[in-house]
Amino acid sequence: MAALLGFPLHQCGQRKRLLGYRISGAGGGGCADGGGFPSFLPKEVHKIKDPCARTLAQRIQRLPVQVGFSESCIMSSCVTPKVRVDANPVVLLHCFDSSCLEWRSAYPLLENDGLETWAIDILGWGFSDLKKLPPCNVASKRYHLYQLWKSHIKRPMTLVGPSLGAAVAIDFAVNFPEAVRYSSHKSHYKLYSQIDSAMVDKLVLINPNVYMSRTGFTKIPRLMAYAMASLLKSIPVRWYAKVLTFDGISLSRILDWTNVGRLHCLLPWWEDATVNFMLSGGYNVSGQIKKVKPKVLLICSEDDKIVNIKFAERLKNELPTATMRVLPDCGHMPHIEKPNVIAKLIADFARSASTCEERPISYFVNDVACKN
Repeated sequence: MAALLGFPLHQCGQRKRLLGYRISGAGGGGCADGGGFPSFLPKEVHKIKDPCARTLAQRIQRLPVQVGFSESCIMSSCVTPKVRVDANPVVLLHCFDSSCLEWRSAYPLLENDGLETWAIDILGWGFSDLKKLPPCNVASKRYHLYQLWKSHIKRPMTLVGPSLGAAVAIDFAVNFPEAVRYSSHKSHYKLYSQIDSAMVDKLVLINPNVYMSRTGFTKIPRLMAYAMASLLKSIPVRWYAKVLTFDGISLSRILDWTNVGRLHCLLPWWEDATVNFMLSGGYNVSGQIKKVKPKVLLICSEDDKIVNIKFAERLKNELPTATMRVLPDCGHMPHIEKPNVIAKLIADFARSASTCEERPISYFVNDVACKN
C-alpha cells in the first residue's frame, strides 16, 4: 500500500468555443456556482478553508483534448495562464493521485513573476471529465499530455514534476523529444513542416520518485484493486499521508489539506480510473533516465520522509549535467511548505540560458525574502 501511495444560484459567464467544444470553468467561461467555483467540482470544495486552494480552484477549467484512444474529446482540467508571453511557458504536473490544487501556493508566485504558467491534471487524476472512461495507463497519460500541449500550449516548455510527477515528466521528455514548430500570427497558429525544437526545453524534478516499479500490481485480483483504491481515498490514509509529508502543522490544517488532497477522489469515475492505472503496472522509468536530453534541475528536501534523498543523489549521478538543490527543514512537498523558494528556483531555471551555476540554497531563500 505504501508503494501505491507514492511514499507513499448559477452565474454563467461568456461561453468560449475551441475546436467546436465549449471550454468549461469559472475562470474561462461556463457556469460557476454562487461561490465562484466551477460547477464540475465536487460540492465538498465549499468546505475547504485554505484561501490559496479556494482561489486556485475557482480558476480550474476544462479544455478539449482530442485523443485517438477515446471516442470523444476529453474535457481536461487545468489552470491556464491569465496572459501569454514570448518566453517559454512553465507547465506544472502533480504528484501521484493528486491534482493541480497542490500548486495552490506556488502558482500565483510564478504568475506574479511574469511567467506563463500552466497547472495540468494528469489523465486519470484531477478533475477532468472521464464519464466515458478512457485507458489511464502510462501510454495514455503520456499521449493525453502531448495532445493537450499540441492543442493549447504549442511551444517548448519547462516541465515541472514533483514526486511521481517526475517520472511522468521523464517519460514524456524521452518519448516526445521534439516539437513541431509553431508560429503565432493574429492569434492563429501555423504549422511548419520541419521538426526543429525540443518540446521539453527544461525539466524540474522535485523529490523525484523515479526508481519505484509498480509492476506487481498487474497480478492482483480486480476486486482487491478496488478495495485498495477505496482505502486510498479514505480520510485516515490521506490524513496519515499529510502527517508524513508535513511537520509541525496544526490538526485543523492537516484536516483541511486532507480535504484538498482528496477532493478529486470524490468524482464518480475516480475509482475506475485508479484501478485501471494500478492494473496497468504504473510507471517504470529507470531505464529511460540516461536518455533524458533537456537540462535538469533537481530539487530535494533534507527531511523528506517519503522519498529518501539518496534517490535524488542517485539520479544526479545518472544525469551528470543536472543541477541539484537541497532544501533544509522541508518535507516531501516543498511547493506547499516553501512556495517562495520553489517559485524562485523554477523561475530562475526557466529563464536561464545555460545550466545554473552552483549557489547555496540560502542565496535563494534570502533573495526571495528581499523581493517580498
